[in-house]
Amino acid sequence: ATAQDVAVFPKGELSTTDNHTGAIWLNELSKPDSIFNYSIAFATYAAAAKLDWHIHPAGQILLITAGTGYYQEQGKPIQIVHKGDIIKCLPGIAHWHGASPDSSFTYIGTTPTSKGKTIWLKRVTNAEYHSIK
Repeated sequence: ATAQDVAVFPKGELSTTDNHTGAIWLNELSKPDSIFNYSIAFATYAAAAKLDWHIHPAGQILLITAGTGYYQEQGKPIQIVHKGDIIKCLPGIAHWHGASPDSSFTYIGTTPTSKGKTIWLKRVTNAEYHSIK
């Protein structure tokens, strides 16, 4: 493998939380503290894995590092995202993100915690996931 194909950070631990479908690995790179009130995580999704609908009260930025993924805000069409794309999840907006059916998906996410933790909503339905046009 060339240096360009090697991940900068380890994959992390397989998530056992009940806020997603499919296999997702998380590596919490930096936890919030009294000076820096945001977390930074490295997330890797198996093909077709996706988070439930959720809200970040203070927003979130995703830096896509590998694969092909989906991102959707409530009431808007799904966006296809690739390595090198940046997603700015606006504060208070319900959305979901995950891997496309045929590709894994990896990003570095930074989430401010100043306005509270992530609010988890409902599962993404198969109809929603496959509604891409």
